[in-house]
Amino acid sequence: MLEQKNIDRAARILIHDGSCSISALCAAVSSLWESIARSDRPVEGIFHGPTASVAPTELAAGSILKGHLESLRGRCVVLAMREQLATALALLELDGVARRLVLCTPDLTAQQLAGVCATALADAILVDFLDQDESSVSPMGSIMQFGTTPRPVAQTLQRRRSEVTEWILLTSGTTAAPKLVVHSFESLAGALPREPTSAGPTVWSTFYDIRRYGGLQIYLRAVLSGCPLVLSSAGESTHDFLARAGMAGVTHISGTPSHWRRALMSGDAALIAPQYVRLSGEVADQTVLDNLRAAYPNARIAHAFASTEAGVAFDVNDGLAGFPLDFVEKPHGAIEMKVQNGTLWIRSGRTAARYLGDAPAPIGRDDGYVDTGDMVEMAAGRYYFRGRKGGIINVGNADPRVRMSLVKGRRNPITGAVIVAEVVLSDSHGPSDLDTAEVVKNDLLNACRLALSAHKVPAVLRFVPALELTAAGKLVRPGA
Repeated sequence: MLEQKNIDRAARILIHDGSCSISALCAAVSSLWESIARSDRPVEGIFHGPTASVAPTELAAGSILKGHLESLRGRCVVLAMREQLATALALLELDGVARRLVLCTPDLTAQQLAGVCATALADAILVDFLDQDESSVSPMGSIMQFGTTPRPVAQTLQRRRSEVTEWILLTSGTTAAPKLVVHSFESLAGALPREPTSAGPTVWSTFYDIRRYGGLQIYLRAVLSGCPLVLSSAGESTHDFLARAGMAGVTHISGTPSHWRRALMSGDAALIAPQYVRLSGEVADQTVLDNLRAAYPNARIAHAFASTEAGVAFDVNDGLAGFPLDFVEKPHGAIEMKVQNGTLWIRSGRTAARYLGDAPAPIGRDDGYVDTGDMVEMAAGRYYFRGRKGGIINVGNADPRVRMSLVKGRRNPITGAVIVAEVVLSDSHGPSDLDTAEVVKNDLLNACRLALSAHKVPAVLRFVPALELTAAGKLVRPGA
């Protein structure tokens, strides 16, 4: 079998110079369906959506594609279904069949979706349903549009792999056109376990949409290990989602720190009793880690660092913010990290192959290292995240009166930029009058002056009832 880090490179070279057929290269790479439909064990697991539950076993003799599986073979297919359940099934059906799978989230505007289809050179769009069973021409020119059924419909079919499918993920967190990031099944799933990682029953769930990198990692973990997966739904409240997860007996669950702060603030975190809680997508400060420890005293609390381009770099399991110096000085497995000019760089086999588009910028340097854009600083043998280059400043909430905070740069015509802090106070310390508000504000600013360089101290601090989140569950980055 080809080494994981060489698969994408081999695919490009061999296909480009015609020295082997696509079928020969396929022999080196497994598809998602083949990975779970192994001869040594039955297909396991179940997907729990908001209105239905479907087991992958139903795909052994059925399909949601209305008889169009072969029509999609070798094509670039854009997955534009609203519900994650349909996407979860389509990925199992189309990996190894489609030439390229583009995972789109329902928050895309019509203009953004059209741009994605053009950049990906899409042949077909998959949607939740159509008025008729047959395919139709989409509103975007000659691209064919195919509907899906809510659950697999029995039919005679033969699942076979003919393609090394490219998985295209969209970057998140900005209001501009998303970048299209090219992954392979191996770069996404090559390092994931193929068996349950705990002795007892495991039920996975995630606040993330599985069409984003963080959610897709949880989807692949559940599918490959044969575990049930509780899917969230667009527009579903935190209460309703966690209530469903609790009813399904969720044991392992992930989300951004902002997802978890919202659940803790609302009291909805008490609807589940997980054994494992995972944070990723944003910096996990000590306050949110401590609050999760208090909410789930018997759970393992971990936070991970990953990005759509660089993949998963590491997990931190000691309950502390930041990460140990040893992660950089003593590389673990195939993942290497270094800090250059205060910024974290990563090199691993989980890195995406490239961006799609005209003259795209390279994802990494020639030596394989990817600039994450995240600034870090070492203190007492541990690295701490200090923000994004040229953007948002991430700071920990050291004061117990602070529930959430966002520190950002705002353009100023005189000084160039000023630091602005927006603060959400805990329920028990809300400033009910001007005196209380002024006291809390002065305390927070004085703490910043003691801990930070003068140019990092906020010039403006204001209290807000909530912080705006992106569709990915991350804090909105103004100007990004």
